[in-house]
Amino acid sequence: MEFETKLTHADLRLLTIIWAAEPLTSPDLCKLAEKQLGWKRTTTYTVLKRLCEKGAAQNDNTHVASCISRADVQRLESRRVMERAFSGSLPQFIAAFLGSEKRISAEEAEQLKKLIDSYRKGP
Repeated sequence: MEFETKLTHADLRLLTIIWAAEPLTSPDLCKLAEKQLGWKRTTTYTVLKRLCEKGAAQNDNTHVASCISRADVQRLESRRVMERAFSGSLPQFIAAFLGSEKRISAEEAEQLKKLIDSYRKGP
């Protein structure tokens, strides 16, 4: 089942800490969130509770872990931006991402070509 729930900026910030340190305890998560984000314990627990309700994280007996990978979140969020801002057009999305310079290195261009070829539909 694909994760479809929208994540807030705060959700993503806390998930980033979880991904970097998991598995971890909820007290350790609070310490990391205070150090990295300046959050109070109550804020961390509120956001963690919301992540658990959304199915993006779990907090079992103070042991915290993600339920969705960073790659899945990146794919989902990119798709949402592309749909919302570019009417689903991948070329428009990439053009906007590259900006007015429209210059990428030869290595980046080759990587993109290989990626496109790997996803190209057959005849």
